[in-house]
Amino acid sequence: MSVEAPGEATIEDATGGVRSYSVRTFGCQMNVHDSERIAGLLEDAGYVAAVDGDDADLVVFNTCAVRENADNKLYGNLSHLAPVKADRPGMQIAVGGCLAQKDKDTVRKRAPWVDVVFGTHNIGSLPVLLERARHNDEAQVEILDSLERFPSTLPARRDSAYSGWVSVSVGCNNTCTFCIVPSLRGKEVDRRPGDVLAEVQALVDQGVLEVTLLGQNVNAYGQSFADPETPRNRGAFADLLRACGTIEGLERVRFTSPHPAEFTDDVIAAMAETPNICPQLHMPLQSGSDRVLRAMRRSYRRTKFLGILDRVREAMPHAAITTDIIVGFPGETEEDFAETLDVVEKARFSSAFTFQYSPRPGTPAATMPDQVPPEVVTERYQRLIALQERICLEGNTALVGTEAELLVVADEGRKSSSTGRMTGRARDGRLVHFRADSRSQVEPGGIRPGDLVTAVITDAAPHHLIADAGVLTHRRTRAGDAHEAGTLPTTPPVGVGLGMPSIGAQPVPESTSACGTGGCS
Repeated sequence: MSVEAPGEATIEDATGGVRSYSVRTFGCQMNVHDSERIAGLLEDAGYVAAVDGDDADLVVFNTCAVRENADNKLYGNLSHLAPVKADRPGMQIAVGGCLAQKDKDTVRKRAPWVDVVFGTHNIGSLPVLLERARHNDEAQVEILDSLERFPSTLPARRDSAYSGWVSVSVGCNNTCTFCIVPSLRGKEVDRRPGDVLAEVQALVDQGVLEVTLLGQNVNAYGQSFADPETPRNRGAFADLLRACGTIEGLERVRFTSPHPAEFTDDVIAAMAETPNICPQLHMPLQSGSDRVLRAMRRSYRRTKFLGILDRVREAMPHAAITTDIIVGFPGETEEDFAETLDVVEKARFSSAFTFQYSPRPGTPAATMPDQVPPEVVTERYQRLIALQERICLEGNTALVGTEAELLVVADEGRKSSSTGRMTGRARDGRLVHFRADSRSQVEPGGIRPGDLVTAVITDAAPHHLIADAGVLTHRRTRAGDAHEAGTLPTTPPVGVGLGMPSIGAQPVPESTSACGTGGCS
């Protein structure tokens, strides 16, 4: 490593060239956002992104521990890289994220060629651990039991020119019996509202049009502020949504995921009354059986869940509501599963993330009696999929003939050489494959990811819509300019750690410090 001024160091490979990196991400949106932080750290340390991931001098796996196949996928990838690493002196492999936090010793036993193992609480240590492993020619394993600072206090290299993730909190205070996340991410700690808004503003200043607020339970935001000078506020999340509505240039705001037990009417009102909050809500059901919900320690029941959906649709009739459902939780009977199907029929979800239950070591559900036989789980799963596919198609078909505003996206859908279709995401989150014909109102230079178009829906499928009648309007955006130029946003560290001032901490810009009356500062 060459020694230069801070922020200007370069990491050299075995031939004296700049070392390249590739980050491979498994799991949820939180992991995707953490990978942006990992990329930002590595680039600050002098690495450059690899064009081809397999040819990278450093491969980082950011892992998930929620489902069993995540383990298999990781170790399959590590086995693939073992001979590659053997043939490339100086190549390094690092494993981080939730699986590393849970199984730090197992990773090294099953893949002794891994150079660094780090956890969810010490992402910022990665560059130092890599250099120590290289200098000492010895693997480095460092897992911390608690978070030292918010990931937002780390630099980030963003994945998209037009859409960005912003964490409002880390960790979770719930005790769902099937979930291992609280033991890996820790108790919930909330960022100061001014810090969240400053990060949103930093993205918008670089042309980003759409922001998604992230948290394991976003609507619990405001009850666990790390900063002792920020008062506890049950209405803080609704205040935060309204404050996002005051940021000029921010056209779309989404959030994920809330918890039904703590979802309140002030959040519904803020969504309905704030123009840039998208009419989309992800509301995890998990099961439609009250008996199973109790066994899961989900502190709501089916009646409350359906009541939330009714109030959301009363305030926003065209809102798209998505969900998570687990099939085959221990002790689930045919009657329990029938109740889930009944809720799904009543709820009319626009889409559902459905999972066949698999035991995760370290969770209470893994040792519960009456584990459902795999063949029964699979059969129920297929019935649920068939029902939800029908509901999705019916919901999408009802939109044929309506007009939609689309944020043009890259790599999320398909562009057919025969039809010339591109893909956009509607304000309610649905994917729309659209075509611009000779009559379309397209600005000179063509349509780019990051631009905004409007089109009429002409056909429907369960998981997407079609708009083949041409584009009605096209607006070129700064995000489209950035995508065309190959420029991605990079955000500097935002905030002051876990609420405690640090030397050299940057003040929050005044223009982003207000958040209604909810104690934002």
